[in-house]
Amino acid sequence: MANEEGREKLLERVDALQRELEYLKRGIVRNLATLPRRGAEPKPSLFGSVRGGDITEAMVEESKQALFRDLKDI
Repeated sequence: MANEEGREKLLERVDALQRELEYLKRGIVRNLATLPRRGAEPKPSLFGSVRGGDITEAMVEESKQALFRDLKDI
């Protein structure tokens, strides 16, 4: 009986340690997600930032129309 009780206590302790490790892992991930990125410097230009070629004037105008709605729509 004493051996069985000791085994139960040991299993409970292992379970508690596993839960605590999971909480610590979650805390680390959350902290890493909120840290500011290192080396992220503001870019003076978007040249070369977009893959697949340069941005044309038509693309800029189309984006402006999609972003800034006309006052009639409000």
